[in-house]
Amino acid sequence: MALPVAFFGVFFAWPVVSIVDRGLRPDGAWRFGRIGETLSRPDILDVLGFTVWQALASTGLTLLVALPGAYVFARFDFPGKSVLRAVVTVPFVLPTVLVGTAFLALVGRGGLTDELWGLRLDTSVWAILLAHVFFNYAVVVRTVGGLWSQLDPRQEEAARVLGASRWTAWRTVTLPALGPAVAAAALMVFLFTFTSFGVVQILGGDAYSTLEAEIYRQTARLLDLPTAAVLTLVQFAAVGAILGVHAWTVRRRETVLRLVAPERTARRPHGTGQWALLAGVLLSVALLILLPLGVLVERSFAGPHGYGLGYYRALGSLDESGTFLVPPLEAIGNSLRYAVAATAIAVTIGGLAAAALTRRAGRLVRGFDALLMLPLGVSAVTVGFGFLITLDEPPLDLRAAWILVPLAQALVGVPFVVRTMLPVLRAVDERLREAAAVLGASPWRAWREVDLPMVRRALLIAAGFAFAVSLGEFGATVFIARPDSPTLPVAVARLLGRPGELNYGQAMALSTILMVVCAVSLLLLERLRTDRTSGEF
Repeated sequence: MALPVAFFGVFFAWPVVSIVDRGLRPDGAWRFGRIGETLSRPDILDVLGFTVWQALASTGLTLLVALPGAYVFARFDFPGKSVLRAVVTVPFVLPTVLVGTAFLALVGRGGLTDELWGLRLDTSVWAILLAHVFFNYAVVVRTVGGLWSQLDPRQEEAARVLGASRWTAWRTVTLPALGPAVAAAALMVFLFTFTSFGVVQILGGDAYSTLEAEIYRQTARLLDLPTAAVLTLVQFAAVGAILGVHAWTVRRRETVLRLVAPERTARRPHGTGQWALLAGVLLSVALLILLPLGVLVERSFAGPHGYGLGYYRALGSLDESGTFLVPPLEAIGNSLRYAVAATAIAVTIGGLAAAALTRRAGRLVRGFDALLMLPLGVSAVTVGFGFLITLDEPPLDLRAAWILVPLAQALVGVPFVVRTMLPVLRAVDERLREAAAVLGASPWRAWREVDLPMVRRALLIAAGFAFAVSLGEFGATVFIARPDSPTLPVAVARLLGRPGELNYGQAMALSTILMVVCAVSLLLLERLRTDRTSGEF
């Protein structure tokens, strides 16, 4: 645990604590009265209210749309199912900036709905809600559908034989078993939407602001560190409570009904109702997931003089606006290099943490497990700005070092590595390690020859998730990426922030490239994924 603890202490706790310290103790004396002053301001209350409201609305809408999809993936067997499962997961690993860009191309000014019906949603909250459903659809399908596929259908059939109606049997047998999984999925969706940043920045504009977006505004634009510090504490407390409840739901899932192999529960649809349900889910996937991505690709080729590669060619040259110090195309190489380095760091730190959590128990270790999840919910904006004010003097003067960006990206990748590797490591029979030790193997050799062969594929999957997540990190990177070394999400955001058709088209082209890289990474993960019985996302 030593290296993971040191890593999180230096690159997570220290920057966050420093921001809070500078905001609430500017002259050496704590000013806790600022907490009450800030939280009583009408504008801040509006931001807090909207943050909670849109998170609740996004969560409810996501469950409403995605639960039928979870049932279809769990109980139906149909051609192309594995490919479709990968397709619906693609949005989850896409950068939030790209998600916002896709919906901007669909429902924004000059978007598809604007051209066809004169309907624009980018000035309404509906664009944000729909983008959140698009982004979190896979969380519900994977979490709930994974468990649903393992529930023995014979238990529900037994209730039907005893006289229960189909609805009563589902309500009294299946629903209680699915309850913890539904709660866990809802909490994760609420967490991701509660801390939404990129989507709100692009689609919300100045009209709508979440807590994360307000922290960015107070920090980067107004330089109001006291307000940013208070909002960071509020977000930290809310995320801690959400993760605590989520951990409880995960433990509840371990006590559900008897599970069976998923292939024993999936059958071809039969009857008009089941085929209609399958068709409805396929239609919702086409409209909600494929259409925004398709429009994004179409806009990247639709130049002022017809379809072509003009916007892609323009990525290789500088424009006269001074938006970039280097051609936008260089952001592709920058992102790939940063993502590879961040993946190596995340796999190292996450692998060590998972190994430590496997071998030890107790409150301290459980607390460390919760700490590993905090970067998913704590303001990435705060972390990024904290990097600038803490890692600015020897022996850790990293402001001009390229490694600063991968370090911030690795913080987001580590939780995915831990969550992917931990179940597999816990499944390794301890007696195998003991037998290796009895035969004279050192701990390192026992790990290399016993654990590693069993977790190799899980390690590759974890690395793939860390790579995809690092590739799309935006909240912290927007602060610390150097002007001459932008990443793809930062470059897209800069282009969207500039007026003009050329900048818009280049943003669509860069977003398409980023989407293809993420999609290819995920499809490779789907081929590697061997444990199809896990209900964890």
